[in-house]
Amino acid sequence: MIGAVANPSAALAQDDSEWSLQPRGRLQIDAGWVDASPEVKEAADAVTPGGLDADVEVRRAYLGVDGKMPGNLGFRIEGEFAGAIEGSTVTWTDVYLYWDAAKNLRVTLGNQKPFWGLEEMTSDLFPSFAERAALNTAFGHERRTGLSATYSTGDVLVQGGAFIDDIDSVLGGNDRGHSFDGRVVYAPKLGAGRLHLGASAHVRSFDDPASLRYSVRPFIHNADTKFINTGSITGSTGEVGYGLEAAYVQGPFHVAAETRWQHVNRTAALVEPTFFGGYVEAGYFITKGDTRPYKGGVFERVKPAKPLGKGGIGAVQLNLRYDYLDLVDGPIRGGKQNGYEVSLVWTPTSRTRFIANYGRMEYDQAAIAAAGDRSYGVDAFGVRAQFDF
Repeated sequence: MIGAVANPSAALAQDDSEWSLQPRGRLQIDAGWVDASPEVKEAADAVTPGGLDADVEVRRAYLGVDGKMPGNLGFRIEGEFAGAIEGSTVTWTDVYLYWDAAKNLRVTLGNQKPFWGLEEMTSDLFPSFAERAALNTAFGHERRTGLSATYSTGDVLVQGGAFIDDIDSVLGGNDRGHSFDGRVVYAPKLGAGRLHLGASAHVRSFDDPASLRYSVRPFIHNADTKFINTGSITGSTGEVGYGLEAAYVQGPFHVAAETRWQHVNRTAALVEPTFFGGYVEAGYFITKGDTRPYKGGVFERVKPAKPLGKGGIGAVQLNLRYDYLDLVDGPIRGGKQNGYEVSLVWTPTSRTRFIANYGRMEYDQAAIAAAGDRSYGVDAFGVRAQFDF
């Protein structure tokens, strides 16, 4: 019989060997509180009662699966169950299909991270603080549904894509518009270490004029009060963001810095504000032989040189960060933040991590007035326990 397969069972077995499934998940439990003067606490409670009180929360609880298929195809399906644990709903995080079209080219379709800066693109499993810098949380860096491509050659990485809204909004019929996002990274070896230089751009347009709001919590996620808050910026037709990033890693030491400008486009006769955020941080591993791995334009998983249970205590890292955010421009008085932050990160094994951090947050022109004063400071304390698989 012409065209018949000599051994159908062998062909099927070969095809099956190209399939694989790998379960994945993470759990992060946070505790923290914010200390402030009686005047600030009273003003904060009037806006968000109990927003500064000590609290424990499930910060993230992801469950999902990674898969590979014939044809250099793969996928990830992952949901966020922290809301369900606390009585809300399950939301989607990464839900996408990818194709490795060539050795250095990957095309991805689905709900994914657009291409923001270094810290945002680095997994929330591997941060140097429990929460990312204010510019990343204030400017709405969220996953969106779209088509993207990543190309790498030598020390150069180029990423770009077109996106609509996040998958939950799309499925709920609440998609507001579309965006184009891109990022370029140059990461050559420099001396005994690795240098990282990058730039990113974000252009988003709304189908109809909408309201935008930029705000940030005081350093920890447990605190519900937002002293930095633009309020509703009505008549917004879109936003344009562009950022710069730099980092260097050598042995136990790393330093990183980012800046971002966010401009709001609005309908005629309305003032179009431009906001700014930036941070600079430095970290050092106290334990011998440990480093912060870097690959593909992001920081990777720390693998202790001497993990707990194998002759050591794991990796211990000390980090310092200055965190600035300016949400004041023209009639928009969202406030300014100067954050002075320190963290101690213990990584007993590559899949477990504990973080303790403290931040002194100094505000100017804050969104909440305390006894008529909008310039004051608060102290934020937080801890995290996490594991993943």
